[in-house]
Amino acid sequence: MWFVHAMLTVLAWGSADLFYKKGNDPKDRYSAVKTTIIVGLVMGLHAIVYYGVIERISYDWMNLIRYLPVSSMYIGSMAVGYFGLRYIEVSISSPISNSSGAVTAMLGVILLGNRINGGQLFAVVLILIGILLLSVLEKQAEDEELKQAGVQPEEKYRFGALAIIFPIIYMLIDGMGTFLDSYYLEYKQLMSEDQANMSYELTFLFVAIFLMGYLYFRKNEKIHFFQEQNRGLAALFETVGQFFYVGAIAGKQAVIAAPLISSYAIISVLLGRIFLKEKLNWKQYVVIAIVMIGIIILGFYDG
Repeated sequence: MWFVHAMLTVLAWGSADLFYKKGNDPKDRYSAVKTTIIVGLVMGLHAIVYYGVIERISYDWMNLIRYLPVSSMYIGSMAVGYFGLRYIEVSISSPISNSSGAVTAMLGVILLGNRINGGQLFAVVLILIGILLLSVLEKQAEDEELKQAGVQPEEKYRFGALAIIFPIIYMLIDGMGTFLDSYYLEYKQLMSEDQANMSYELTFLFVAIFLMGYLYFRKNEKIHFFQEQNRGLAALFETVGQFFYVGAIAGKQAVIAAPLISSYAIISVLLGRIFLKEKLNWKQYVVIAIVMIGIIILGFYDG
């Protein structure tokens, strides 16, 4: 089941990336904060309604503290990612950010003694190389389109050392979070998947409430929720992906599951081409095929 959960996570988070891209407002200085708030509110609503009301799961509030190291990594990395969208295109930041699976895999091998066979290692390498190549090709494609249109990108969106630091920070923090998640759920089995996900979503809810109060009382800034359809859809897909993600990480060594889930960048690129009328060149199709081969190999070994 871990492979099914991982693929559902890939589809959901790839869709979330599309709506993050559509909902990002570079002219709004509080854009990243508003995105964090909406995601936190949707996740908190899911925890309360689904786990609390529908499933009637009894929650141990001590798990909120126990799981805080993991929650803080995930929420922190996402906040950095949202903020970075003001300075770098999502089509570049997303593949780099999603290389966090390599960080998780490396930590699993070094610290936990994880082992994978040759076929699985080959598949993981294919996926990670594909993600990095996708980032490079996306940048080249965007530069070519701007050149043909005679348009110069805004200064704050030009690819540079300052801009690239955001997805790199995301990659490191998120990779550590996934590693800790695997340690909590798979190796130490400190809590169930439901308790872990509830802890994360409730923590995100408290962060959202705090930030909403900060914007309203300190910055006199309001969020017009009925005008935030794109951010709302992004939050919805983010929450759905998180739901299946926990099952994938708990059910398989993170050294394998994390790089596979990181491949959701290709879904983001494909959906951007379909719904945002962006174009794919033959090199990008080849890279996507390489990543798909890696995914198929992992699915074969799981079967």
